[in-house]
Amino acid sequence: MDKRLTLSSYILIGSMLFGLFFGAGNLIFPVHMGQEAGSNVVSATIGFLVTGIGLPFLGVVAIGVSKSSGLFDLASRVHPIYGYIMTVLLYLTIGPFFALPRTGTVSYEIGLAPYIANEYQTLGLAVFTILFFFVALLFSLKPSKILTWVGKILNPLFLAFLAFLVIVSFLKPMGSISDAAIHGIYATDPFFKGFTEGYNTMDALASLAFGIIVVQTIKGLGVQSPRNIAIGTIKAGSVSVLLMGLIYGCLAYIGATSIGQYKLSENGGIALAQIANYYFGSLGSILLAIIVTLACLKTAIGLITACSETFQELFPASLSYKSYVVLFTILSCLIANIGLTQIISLSIPVLMFLYPLAITLILLALLSPLFKDRQIVYMMTTLCTLLVSIADGINAMPESVKNQESVQGFLIIYRNFLPFFDIGMGWIIPLVVGLGMGWIISCFYGPVNTRKV
Repeated sequence: MDKRLTLSSYILIGSMLFGLFFGAGNLIFPVHMGQEAGSNVVSATIGFLVTGIGLPFLGVVAIGVSKSSGLFDLASRVHPIYGYIMTVLLYLTIGPFFALPRTGTVSYEIGLAPYIANEYQTLGLAVFTILFFFVALLFSLKPSKILTWVGKILNPLFLAFLAFLVIVSFLKPMGSISDAAIHGIYATDPFFKGFTEGYNTMDALASLAFGIIVVQTIKGLGVQSPRNIAIGTIKAGSVSVLLMGLIYGCLAYIGATSIGQYKLSENGGIALAQIANYYFGSLGSILLAIIVTLACLKTAIGLITACSETFQELFPASLSYKSYVVLFTILSCLIANIGLTQIISLSIPVLMFLYPLAITLILLALLSPLFKDRQIVYMMTTLCTLLVSIADGINAMPESVKNQESVQGFLIIYRNFLPFFDIGMGWIIPLVVGLGMGWIISCFYGPVNTRKV
C-alpha cells in the first residue's frame, strides 16, 4: 500500500534539500547583487529569485515527474553521448572547477582575509586552502557522521546568527535603499541582470543532481506511485524554496543598505565580512567566520563525495572512488588559490553556456508526459538552445577574448538577429522554436523514446 507522508516528513525532506543547496554562493551573491543594484534592488531580487529558487525547485520536481533515475538518465533522452557530456560538465562545474574551490575561498574571505595584511594575502590563502581541503579530503575518503552532525547542529546555528543579523539590519539599517547608487546594467535592466546573476548560485544545475536524492528519500519513506512521488517532491521543495527566498531577499536588502557605509566590494565575501564587523565588531566577525567555514567545509565534503561517486559510476573502469576524491580535492585546492573574484569571473562564461541547456532539460522533463517522451523533441529543443548557449558563453568571456575581430564578427550575427541576446536571454526564442518544431515532427514521425543507456 502506498504510504502518505506527514507534514513533519515534508518539512524534514525540505530541510535536507535546503542543506544540500545552501552553500558558499548562496551567501555571497545576493549581498553583492544588492550592492550593485542599489535602489533597483527589488526588481533585481525578483529576477534573482526566478533562477536562484524557482529553477532549482522546478529541477527537483522535473526529476520526480519525469520518472528518470537521475541527471544522466534524463540528459540521455537527448542522446546517450549528450548524457555523458552534460553530466560530466555539470558535475565538474558544481564540483572541482568552480563550486568546490569557492567553498575554500569564501571561508578565507570571510574568516581570515580581514585580519591579514595585503602583502600576505596570497600566502594566507594558500595555507588556509591547503588545511581546509586536507580536512575535507580526510572526511571524504571515509564519509562519517560528521555530515549529519554538522547539518543538524551547524545549519541551525548559522541560521540563528543570520536571523539575528537580519533583524538588527532592519532595525538599524546602514543606509537608505532609495539613496543607494545603481551600478552597470542594473540601471536599465535590473530584472534580467538579477535573473542571470542567479546563475552564480549554480543551484539550478545542482537541482538536476540533487533531485534524485529527494525522490529516493521519498521512496524510502514508503511512497511508491509516480503521482505521489511527484506531489511529494513539490511539497518538500516548497519548504526549501520559501526558506531560501526569505534569506535571499534579506541578504539583498542588507547589501543595498551597506552602500551607505562601504564602497562597492569586489565580491560578496568581502561585503558580508564588513557587514558582520559593522554590527557585531570583531567577536561577531569571528563567530560568523567559524560558522561559515564549517558550513563550507560540510558543503565541500558533500560535493567531493558526490562528484567522486558520480564519476566512478559513469566510468567504472577508470579510477577508484578514493582516487577521484584525491584528484578532485587537489584540483579544487589549486583552483581556489586564484582567489574568489577570479573564480567568479572565470565561472560566468561556463554558467552562461550551461544554464540555458539546464533550463531546457528541466522544461522538457516537466513537459515530457505531453509529448510522450519522444526523443526528437528533446533533440530539436536542445540543438536550437545549444546554438545560442555557445554564443552566450563566448559573449561572457573576458574583454581581451570577446573584443577580438573574429569573435565580434561571430557575435554581431546574434546581436543583430536575436532578441534579448545582449542581456543573456537570447536562448528563449530558439528554445520555443525548437520545442515547437520537435513537437510537430514527433506527431508524424517521432516514436516514443526507447533509448537504452
